[in-house]
Amino acid sequence: MLHFSNFSKSYGANTVLRINDFTIEPGIYWLHGPNGSGKSTLLKSIGGLLFFEGELLLDCINLKRDSTNYKRKVNFGDAEPIFPEFLTGTEMISLFEEAKNAPAKQVDDLIEGMNMHAYLHEPLGSYSSGMLKKLSLVLAFVGNPKLILLDEPLNTIDQASLAVLYQFIKDKHEEGEISFLLSSHQPLDKQALPQIKELLIDQRTINLFN
Repeated sequence: MLHFSNFSKSYGANTVLRINDFTIEPGIYWLHGPNGSGKSTLLKSIGGLLFFEGELLLDCINLKRDSTNYKRKVNFGDAEPIFPEFLTGTEMISLFEEAKNAPAKQVDDLIEGMNMHAYLHEPLGSYSSGMLKKLSLVLAFVGNPKLILLDEPLNTIDQASLAVLYQFIKDKHEEGEISFLLSSHQPLDKQALPQIKELLIDQRTINLFN
């Protein structure tokens, strides 16, 4: 359960998001809204990457009061990931496994399904945007999160990899009770994710559509 209390995010004098009292129950959610509505800002705030006013609680753990425990439970996959160019994909995965106290080989099925083995040993500076996106998605599943945030996960990946990602989300939600917030301009496949619910950002706030 993710709870917002007197939440607001501003850039200078411009308030881009305001959520006074709102609870998102465990599940899989599609967060959508027009360009500039604050989707990425909201996900980065939930992930603890941006400062905001008010409070955010995940399973009663307050982000501002217990940041370490909160961030162990929340993983984030960026829309346009940027990684140190001198590291390899294998090294990035190892770093995340250590930071998230994850078991070795945890993400092997996802790596295999996305056909990433051939280039994981190469420096990230040589990766295409699609390769970087796949790595970002893999890293979002490392550890034992209760909530995974994926910003524009459909962008720059091929249809075969997207099918693998949909299945992985579905399996992890059903088996591991992991919740997902997916921001996307493109419609998500509701046949692949029949449990999905819609969240709409409208006029700087958020609404649930059952």
